[in-house]
Amino acid sequence: MDDNKKNYITSDELKKHNKPDDLWLSIQGKVYNVTDWAKIHPGGDIPLLNLAGQDVTDAFIAFHPGTAWKHLDKYFTGYHLEDFQVSEVSRDYRNLATQFAKSGLFEKKGHGVIYSLCFVFLLFSACIYGVLCSDSFCIHMLSGCLLGFAWIQHRVVEMDDNAHHAACNSLDFDPDLQHLPVFAVSSNLFQSLTSQFYKRQLTFDSLARFFVSYQHFTFYPVMVVARVNLYLQTFLLLFSNRKVPDRALNILGILVFWTWFPLLLSCLPNWNERVLFILASFCVTSIQHIQFCLNHFAANVYELCKKHNLPYRSLSFFEANKWTLNTLRSAALEARDFSRPFEEFDLGSFQYSWMKN
Repeated sequence: MDDNKKNYITSDELKKHNKPDDLWLSIQGKVYNVTDWAKIHPGGDIPLLNLAGQDVTDAFIAFHPGTAWKHLDKYFTGYHLEDFQVSEVSRDYRNLATQFAKSGLFEKKGHGVIYSLCFVFLLFSACIYGVLCSDSFCIHMLSGCLLGFAWIQHRVVEMDDNAHHAACNSLDFDPDLQHLPVFAVSSNLFQSLTSQFYKRQLTFDSLARFFVSYQHFTFYPVMVVARVNLYLQTFLLLFSNRKVPDRALNILGILVFWTWFPLLLSCLPNWNERVLFILASFCVTSIQHIQFCLNHFAANVYELCKKHNLPYRSLSFFEANKWTLNTLRSAALEARDFSRPFEEFDLGSFQYSWMKN
């Protein structure tokens, strides 16, 4: 099509279409109306809402296979972005992504999934054998640890992963940062922000202030029982009115889990061992929960990031833990300022270093 015959809108006009009932995006300078698509988007509507009214070319490349491009035309509005430009960092990122794709780094690697499932089955079988075929307390505890390792290997991809990766470290869109009343990693959360994922206000009240004030002490104990939160969030999600792919199969899956797991526990000789068995398995899985949290703070500079002066840190496990605790402590000390009412917290007093970029 001749450029003179194209219809154009500006970036400012595009920004106006950022609501659930009026949701436009730009990809490679072409503008798409994805209002209806958002309702059936496999990744959920939250990532689209977070990026609404913007050019999302880089995000589209990062989250979709090459076959997704052919589906865009049906949502094309007929408009092009008048002031569309590709920044140098975006151009370098796309070249890097192309090199990785040509190198086969995004392709499925042989029978990796099968090997992983076989390893999970081996761990699970060893756990069952230890519980059913031994009277030893130590073997029972070891079995609990093996079950924890099996859970780590068989990590379920949760619905909030898409929202998290599309809006990393966004306090109102990233559910992996929304842990009130137990944790708050930024004083912005003291303003009782509204979670765009959970569709509710994250209230910073007196109870939240108490917990947050001591969060650098409670971090590791809470991580031990963090799996309980996964169970709770799974129930809340599956029985909510949100769109959940394969909801029936997921409900069947949790019914199967809550059948075999209590039965396995009932095979242990007494309640003391049952409780300790659960704690042993949870202590092992806490390693993964801690690692998830560290990933938000871990930050050697990759060559592309160094070129464009982008923050990219690589910390050891010990250093990342120390950095995380310091961040939690900073927010905790600010939350302890009981002389200040909730509404007077300074939004600029405690910011993520990466949120400034």
